[in-house]
Amino acid sequence: MSYDALLWLSFGGPEGPDEVMPFLENVTRGRGVPPERLAEVAEHYQHFGGVSPINRLNREAIAAVEKELAAQGVDLPVYFGNRNWHPMVEDTVERMKADGVRRALVFPTSAYGGYSACRQYDEDIERARAAVGEAAPELTKLRQFFDHPLFVAAFADGLRAALAEVPGARVVFTAHSVPESADKAAGPPEEGGRRYSRQIHEAARLVAAEAGVAEYDVVWQSRSGPPQVPWLEPDIVDHIDALHERGVEGVVVCPVGFVSDHLEVIWDLDNEAAERAAEHGMGFARAATPNADPRFAELVVELVREHLSDAPVRKLSDFPAAGCTVNGAPCAVACCEPVRRPSR
Repeated sequence: MSYDALLWLSFGGPEGPDEVMPFLENVTRGRGVPPERLAEVAEHYQHFGGVSPINRLNREAIAAVEKELAAQGVDLPVYFGNRNWHPMVEDTVERMKADGVRRALVFPTSAYGGYSACRQYDEDIERARAAVGEAAPELTKLRQFFDHPLFVAAFADGLRAALAEVPGARVVFTAHSVPESADKAAGPPEEGGRRYSRQIHEAARLVAAEAGVAEYDVVWQSRSGPPQVPWLEPDIVDHIDALHERGVEGVVVCPVGFVSDHLEVIWDLDNEAAERAAEHGMGFARAATPNADPRFAELVVELVREHLSDAPVRKLSDFPAAGCTVNGAPCAVACCEPVRRPSR
């Protein structure tokens, strides 16, 4: 099947102080996040001038992918759209239609399954096509890539470099926490659900093995929901406290759940986690994410070529991973369903 374009689909982030609260309200709409929590998170953004690095990082990654596509002789324009802030995906798909794009591949900037990490991107595709209406481009979302060898190798190199800064440190992998109920619902029941957390653990195992790390921990960060709702634990800061109590003198954090150094990485890890380690007199280093690594652009183009030229599907495990989706339709197997709130 032929394709006319590649849509780079991401989360979005504010690029000025006045955009912070409207952006956060978009992100949390309908989730019952307390206003005081929004104000707290807004302060994190204002610490950086009200600018999230995520849009800049996406544009840099897109430029690298465009260069790699050209180097491999693939003539495919790349469009950029977001779920929560400009450029909004609805506007981008409208522009694609105006440009004559009829069929496009979609690269979501998440390597994992689960509702927020996977299924919500399907909903973004469906919503954008509905907004554009008749003759909206057909959109096919690329597969999850948490166990792709290029993804694992980039993280492993970042982990080795961080360990060189703090020899003998305890390695701690982190990913974005989600509600326990959402994680249980992610994946077919016969597989036991928890596709998101199980994929995170599998990615951590693969990166640790590639980096030659025998012992490590997997913890969570960046929870944002109501305090009465159970989320995946332990939290990274609490875990650093526990490591200190055990006499651990240094920690290296690897944010394996993130593809780039966006705000939740630079605030929750480079600020809060690093400060807590410093309070305990512990050595601290954070491994780089793969966004700026040339292998990340190679990975994206390889996923594209799986559709354009039947390139082989490279995976380092047999762990379950959802395949592609077309126009927001569900995967071939039940996966990543949203948690239904009870009616009142």
